[in-house]
Amino acid sequence: MKCRACAQKAVIRLPSHNSAFCPGCFDRFVLSQTARAIEDHRMLTPEDHVLVAVSGGKDSLALWEILSRLNYRTTGFHLDLGIGEYSAESRGHVESFASRHNLPLVVESLRESVNGSVTDIAHATRRPACSGCGLAKRYFFNRAALATGATVLATGHNLDDEASRLFGNLLHWHDEYLAKNRPDLPSLSGLSKKVKPLVRLTEKEMASYAFLRKIPYVLKECPHSTDAKQLLYKKLLNEVESASPGTKHAFLFGYLERIDRLFPMRLEEDHEESPSGRCEQCGEISWTPVCSFCRMKEKVAKDLEKDGLIPLPKTAP
Repeated sequence: MKCRACAQKAVIRLPSHNSAFCPGCFDRFVLSQTARAIEDHRMLTPEDHVLVAVSGGKDSLALWEILSRLNYRTTGFHLDLGIGEYSAESRGHVESFASRHNLPLVVESLRESVNGSVTDIAHATRRPACSGCGLAKRYFFNRAALATGATVLATGHNLDDEASRLFGNLLHWHDEYLAKNRPDLPSLSGLSKKVKPLVRLTEKEMASYAFLRKIPYVLKECPHSTDAKQLLYKKLLNEVESASPGTKHAFLFGYLERIDRLFPMRLEEDHEESPSGRCEQCGEISWTPVCSFCRMKEKVAKDLEKDGLIPLPKTAP
């Protein structure tokens, strides 16, 4: 098998592109696909300061490296979710990567802020762990972007992530989520712009990139993700992709070509729904007098107090 670009020995085959690449040409392919996504969706400018949400997995660490190689000014942000060995290993990979590449990193601990982990949040709210985790991440990501002066928040969601998310939203006709099922979400008042520069690259391609670039990352899946519907949707789409290479790309980008026609009022509605105030408890941007994160925090505190683990602070009479 020869590299399509230079005819040297190929190390990776990409059926969806009817191509195979040697290490050097594959590296250029990944950089060019990321740069194309940034340009096509107007995600970033050379003047932007990008906050990269890094979990310790292959995609987010690879994204941080790619953006740095493309000469964007970046700061990494890691939220320690307090999930035992999984979180400890994830944090270790992030801190090691930042140190090795001499990149600025901000780390915050969910346990220190909420007095509990993602597991405690799920127990207190009686909702799936992924729900509380997503709420916490959105809160901390936006707060970190404001604190660091970042103009854009970038996450490592790849083509497989976005295609499976679209598949799930279509199966249940979640119009609100479908309208925002795109790799670029504009900034609202007080909320950062959000982008997904890896949207043109598959999970396999990102794993290959991390391997060839010698980027260590956490291999385990989050313990709470075992029953996540997203994994089922990925599996189903992978089966279709195996029979018909290129299907995932056609599915996602066919939708993105039509999204503005399907949801023509999206931007106007988003701005009408922009948060207009600040949370009375934490001072962050909020749609309601007390933000969702602080309400969740209160539930965790009450739940832990009920179990005799931590006392609630006494309120003034």
